[in-house]
Amino acid sequence: MTLASDVPRIEDKTIQPIPSSERHGKARDLFTIWFGSNIIILTVVTGALATTVFGLNFWVATLALVVGNVVGGVFMALHSAQGPQLGVPQMVQTRGQFGSYGSLLVIVLVIVMYLGFFAANLVLGGQSLAAIAPWLSVDGGIILVGIASVLATIFGYRLIHAYTRILTYVSGLALVASFIWIIFVHGIPAKFGSEGTFTWSGFMGVVAVAALWQIAYAPYVSDYSRYMPKGTGSRTAFWASYFGCVLGSLFPMLLGALVGTVVLAMGGKGDDIIGGLSTLLGPAAVIIIAIFSFGVAGTNAMNLYCGTLSTLTVGQTFAPNWQPKATARAVTATIMFVVALLIALIARDNFLVNYSNFLGLLLYVLVPWTAINLVDYYLLRHGLYKVSDFFRRDGGIYGRFNWPAVGCYVLGILIQLPFVVTTMYTGPIGAALNGADLSWIVCLVVVSPAYFFIARASERRNGTLELAPDELDESAVLAG
Repeated sequence: MTLASDVPRIEDKTIQPIPSSERHGKARDLFTIWFGSNIIILTVVTGALATTVFGLNFWVATLALVVGNVVGGVFMALHSAQGPQLGVPQMVQTRGQFGSYGSLLVIVLVIVMYLGFFAANLVLGGQSLAAIAPWLSVDGGIILVGIASVLATIFGYRLIHAYTRILTYVSGLALVASFIWIIFVHGIPAKFGSEGTFTWSGFMGVVAVAALWQIAYAPYVSDYSRYMPKGTGSRTAFWASYFGCVLGSLFPMLLGALVGTVVLAMGGKGDDIIGGLSTLLGPAAVIIIAIFSFGVAGTNAMNLYCGTLSTLTVGQTFAPNWQPKATARAVTATIMFVVALLIALIARDNFLVNYSNFLGLLLYVLVPWTAINLVDYYLLRHGLYKVSDFFRRDGGIYGRFNWPAVGCYVLGILIQLPFVVTTMYTGPIGAALNGADLSWIVCLVVVSPAYFFIARASERRNGTLELAPDELDESAVLAG
């Protein structure tokens, strides 16, 4: 088995298939990367939306957060299990469903997602550092977090995995300490139990936000499992990723819901969760918030790394002979950092509202893609793809456009419009349901069977659904 020490310290691969000679790591690495990377201040703030923006009481918020993470984690982990089998980034593999040019529709939207999450983490990282270091401005903190993220992206896969292993223990202890301090040292105010209420719109909104948190990893989760040996196994990769991401996300979200409820019960406002957390933690705030802030750099490195791979994938689509290496990754990462930095500096005011709207819009464009990808991989092709054709301009056997996938993707977005519930637009059915957002559920129920039957009929006519062993090239065999 290849050891990590045998692989170049600065990763020289970007979107190319990972050969067996460079496969390394164990399933526990998938647990730590998703557990450690999720214990950050943005996860805490996301959980706080349940009690501050959606107005739920703590116990209803807890149930909604559990349901959303448990359900959404299934989709995230199913994508993670694809990495050891194919050995390529998720957006490259998407060419197998949408075609070489058709996949650009999804990849461009995913790049926007990376920039959005990167900018959101920059804002909260900068605010957190400024809260514990009065001599540092918020803008200065944003820049520091961004620079650390760029450096980790330049080194690549190995450094990011190593960083999140450390965060698993350090941030995990900080998370436990936060609960203990707030509940037993600071104490829960008497009005805690009566703060907030239950509404179906609020409950379903929180379920959707928590599920989206998991589904948002789907476009790049396999980027961090693609170096794993094929012997890792799909089931092992699934469960290691599932428990790492669900547990690592759920508990910080519960902390956020707790902080939001306590702050409101004390007569405060719920629009400054970082400030509220700092107040509740007292003298422990500096250490704990610093740990959560340093975790932001690791998570942002993951966003920037995968955003860079997706951007390189777009470039390689039009230059199929180009094989981008470490230098291309470094230059692209730096450019993307500058763009995200500008977004962060502009959008840092009224952050919670902007972030909530961003999550809602993201849900509507990611869910139809994940439905198509998972149906294609698990039900139609059973994980068998001709990897070398992913890198051909004409798409090889997958073509430039796979119209069943493109059509079902557009259908998935359109079918959600009547159910959409956002501050910018609410569909007629969403309004009739008193603001309960069921759009993503409707999309999954409609798109999954529609794509299965349409694609199966189309692919069987073209003869590309079932690949014979001699059609699988060396890269496909090495990757899975």
